[in-house]
Amino acid sequence: MVRLLPMEDAVWEAWRVASIAAYAADMVRVGSWPQESAEERAAALFASVVPDGRATAGHEFRSIVTDSGEAVGALWFAAEVEVGHGTAFIWDIAIDPAHRRRGYGRAAMEALEPLARSLGYDTIRLHVFGDNAVARGLYQGVGYTETDVTMVKLIG
Repeated sequence: MVRLLPMEDAVWEAWRVASIAAYAADMVRVGSWPQESAEERAAALFASVVPDGRATAGHEFRSIVTDSGEAVGALWFAAEVEVGHGTAFIWDIAIDPAHRRRGYGRAAMEALEPLARSLGYDTIRLHVFGDNAVARGLYQGVGYTETDVTMVKLIG
């Protein structure tokens, strides 16, 4: 149903900007960061994780493309510790809003497995915000299990 193709430069730049904004919004929504500094913090974190941008070793930036050739989202994953060994970590998966609820997220998660295996990984790990019931349902539906839960209570 989908292929995971390497992102082209222009696609990567648009995705990078959107990904930073989305992560900042998520961190504000869950109460981890204040609105005023969220975007700057997200950009700094992104830059520290991928200091060489799209060329950062061990990181895979893929466009999620339908069989008809339409790009419907993006996927970023990388080695958790050592490239090609052990665990690949999904940093971001996003289906464009106009294409959601059509099975593309599930198809991308399923397409990732043989790709990750071909790169030498035997495990895939990810983080999902606790309030994101749709994403949690998707991940559980394709076989992911919760390994830990972090909780917070705002008291002031």
